Parts: sequence; structure tokens; C-alpha cells
Amino acid sequence: MARLIVTRRIEIYVTQATPADGSEQQKATILIVDDVPENLAVLGDLLQPDYRVLAATSGARALSLAAAEPRPDLILLDVMMPQMDGYQVLAQLLTQPLTRTIPVIFVTALDMTQDEERGLSLGAVDYISKPLRPAIVLARVHAHIELKRARDRLENHNACLEAEVARRMAENQLIQDVSIHALARLAETRDPETGNHLHRTQGYVRALAHRLRDYPRFSACLTERFCEMLVKSAPLHDIGKVGIPDNILLKPGKLTADEWAVMKTHATIGSEAIAQAERDAAEPVAFLRIAKEIARHHHEKWDGSGYPDGLAGDAIPISARLMALADVFDALISPRVYKAPMSYEQACTIITAERGRHFDPDVVDAFLERFDEFKSIAERYRDPEPAPDVVSGAAA
Repeated sequence: MARLIVTRRIEIYVTQATPADGSEQQKATILIVDDVPENLAVLGDLLQPDYRVLAATSGARALSLAAAEPRPDLILLDVMMPQMDGYQVLAQLLTQPLTRTIPVIFVTALDMTQDEERGLSLGAVDYISKPLRPAIVLARVHAHIELKRARDRLENHNACLEAEVARRMAENQLIQDVSIHALARLAETRDPETGNHLHRTQGYVRALAHRLRDYPRFSACLTERFCEMLVKSAPLHDIGKVGIPDNILLKPGKLTADEWAVMKTHATIGSEAIAQAERDAAEPVAFLRIAKEIARHHHEKWDGSGYPDGLAGDAIPISARLMALADVFDALISPRVYKAPMSYEQACTIITAERGRHFDPDVVDAFLERFDEFKSIAERYRDPEPAPDVVSGAAA
């Protein structure tokens, strides 16, 4: 009869309803685990006035309660139990995401120093010896509950801080991206033929960079971060066109030698403008360095015959080598007042013929491997048919 009474008291700990005023929700939840019901009754009577108490008489039941709601804030775990002892229960708790952070206090009659050391080394936060001394149990339970609450508050605070940092970074990223496109659109307003050129070339550059990352020659430099900055910077490649006079930029026919010399200065105008932005910045901005490379060198050629600096081979920044192919491909497939657009296949043939002359051979190989993707990007950002009276400028 006594054992039935004890068992019924244990059930009350587990099933007791939450008071209507919600006060029980403010109490910490403690799971007590012992295969001897009398021991559970003693602990339950001791803790129940101040805590919400759950009880389990086996390791399996303890694991089930620990993973359920309300999740325990603390577990008092007996060591010596049949089938699954306390050490095994703790090991299982630590492997599960839902229970690994619940602090565990071993409660046991084992009083050897090595037993205590073993429990603590396995991950328990404390060790209480039987026979239980109520004042010691309450003091240690209170201390670990307060530690758990402090840790939870800190984690919640850190989570809030991380969320705020992420929000502000996303906001800054959006502002940065909008600013880049605003600057690029500024150049575009001077050269109405460009249309969706910015979106297309940005897509081409992304496709080339992601393919070249698998080439041993480029794996070290084309990191995920670099590729991200490269794609971000691509729309600024022709920003220098804002400095080209309208009578040259918008000329509907072939440029003279003198006019062509002026047109070519857009590369240095753009790079110098970005360099000034770098100097004005309080600290280095990675994408500006890459944007400056692209603006200045995307008309360089692999054989050294390009402009403005006549760089050749690997002396040309990889960012500019990718932009060079992307820019030429888009110019070939786009209509101009002085030419009809080429088919994708015609453009591919011309670029392939320039392998090792205009373009880095590996960049051409990557282009050929991603040719279908290039076509998809071109179709996705195809320009609307121009109005008959639209006058456009010459290509640089």
C-alpha cells in the first residue's frame, strides 16, 4: 500500500495541471530520475513547492520526458539504475540536439572520488551524494537553475544581437547594391544601346567565375568571397563613359582615329573615379578594388594588343579577363545602329577564334563549357525591340 501511495504521488508530479493564473509557467521544470519510487517521492516533496517536477523511474522514460515539452531546465539523475544507468542516460542526452544543453546533476549513493570525477568528466554539472541533505539539494538546484537562466538570457541576447547585425548587414548590402546599379545606370543613360547589358554581363561573369573555380589554375584566387565581389563589381565596367562627349559616345557611325582615342579613355576615366572613391573611403572596400581593375582593364587583350596599358597574359587581372569575354559576347549578339545582332553560334565562333589572342585560353574553354548558360542569360535579359527613331552610339 505504501508503494502505491508513493507511485501515485509521482504521477501527480507529472500530470499536475497548470494553475489558472499561469504561475506554474514561471517555475523552472526539473526532471528527477530514479528507479526507486521512494527516492522520487522524497525529491519530489522537497522540490515541488518551488519547481514544476517531472519524474521518471527508468532511463528510457527519462529520455522521453527530456525531449518533450515542457523541456526540463535541470535533470537530477540517479546513477545506479537497471537496463540503462545514469552514465548511459547522460551520454544519450548529450547526443540529441533537443537535450544536449540541459544541465544534469548526478544523485547517487556512490561516494568514491573516482565516481564523482567520472560523472563530471562525462558532462554532468554537479554531483549530490545520498543520503540527501535537503538544504544542500535545494542550494545546488537553485544555483544551477539560476546559471541555466543566465545562460539562456545570454543566448537570447546574443541571438537578438546576431539578428540585428544580420539585418543591418543586409540593409547595408542592399544600399551598396542599389548604389552600384545607380552608378552603372548613370553610364547607361549616356549610352542608350546598353539596355539589359548590365544584367547580362553580370550573369556571364558569374557563370565564368563559377566554372573556373574548378580549374587548378584559378582555384586559389576565385574564392567564394572573390566571386561574390567580382559579380557585384561587374556593372561598373563602363562607368567611365560618363566622361565621353556626346558627339563621340552617341555618334551613329564609325569613329575617326581621334574620336576612337577619346573613346578609349573611358577605361582610365572609370578606374580613376573608382580610385578616388577608394581614397575617400574610411577603410578598404574589396569590391571597389575589383571594380577598378575591371573598369581599367576589361579592354586589355591576352596578346598585349589591348588598351589602356597593353597588358598581356596573366598580367591582366582575372576579373578583367572574365569581363572582357562577357563584354565582347554581349556586344556581338546585341543590335547596333551600324550592325545587326549576330546569332549565338556566330558569336561563339568568333570568341573561339580569339582564344589565346584576345582572350585567356582557359576563359574561352570555360565559356564553351557554359555556352548554354550564356544563351539562357541572354534570353532572360533580352532587350525590347528599339523604337525606329532611337539613335544609339558606337561600341567601345
